[in-house]
Amino acid sequence: MSNLFDLSQEVAVIIGATGVLGGALADGLAAAGAKVAVLGRNAERGEARAQAIRKAGGIGQYFAADALDRASLAKAHEVITRELGAPTVLVNAAGGNDPKVTVTPERPFESINLDDWRTNFEMNLVGGVLLPCQEFGPAMAQRGKGSIINIASVSAHLPLSRVVAYSSSKAAVISLSQFLAREWATKGVRVNTINPWLLPGGTKPQAALQRRWHAHRAHEIHLGPHAHEPLRRIAGIDRRRRLPRRAGCQQLYHRHGHPRRWRAS
Repeated sequence: MSNLFDLSQEVAVIIGATGVLGGALADGLAAAGAKVAVLGRNAERGEARAQAIRKAGGIGQYFAADALDRASLAKAHEVITRELGAPTVLVNAAGGNDPKVTVTPERPFESINLDDWRTNFEMNLVGGVLLPCQEFGPAMAQRGKGSIINIASVSAHLPLSRVVAYSSSKAAVISLSQFLAREWATKGVRVNTINPWLLPGGTKPQAALQRRWHAHRAHEIHLGPHAHEPLRRIAGIDRRRRLPRRAGCQQLYHRHGHPRRWRAS
């Protein structure tokens, strides 16, 4: 059992690893022994993440890529294969919310601009799953081995907040992931989702985010704080590093097509 989550034979590509969530996932996969390709548009943050991985004793390298540009992904794929080996794990962590498509008292649902809605959907669904899976998935299927982990959200299941475009696009991420799980199951490629709940990141410390969430939920739905969260707390950064190790393990061949909810520990 001690080697069940050993990823020393894996090459993991993390798209969006220049961000807070993607970076934490990259750290976790590297700590489990994977060779980690840090992909993103911000070279400074990407190099910093790769350097942190190497400083911790892992193998990490930054590769410039835009998740919304298929040619950019193809170029990164070629260089990764040459320098680290053929990718066996793909983590799609690109995406996020946009205030322009969040319902507020000043911006009711009916006033959301269609172009803004499309832009957020493209970021979360096209860049978050479609193009990366089109680029890396077929090569994994051809080799008969691979694990794809798409980042969705608990808000894809429940209207946790007023981030309507984000929630809708993440629901589409789960649907597309389940479709791909079925399509590639017989070709040795597993496709799963990790569905995080509210997570602190960037300049938002956990305690401050917790207080803000308490006030927001109590006011918004009058059910008290954490109405949809049984454990009544927010997951910390250490929790982010754990699940990708499990989903990336080739030994867990039976774990396939699952939307895995990621709650506090």
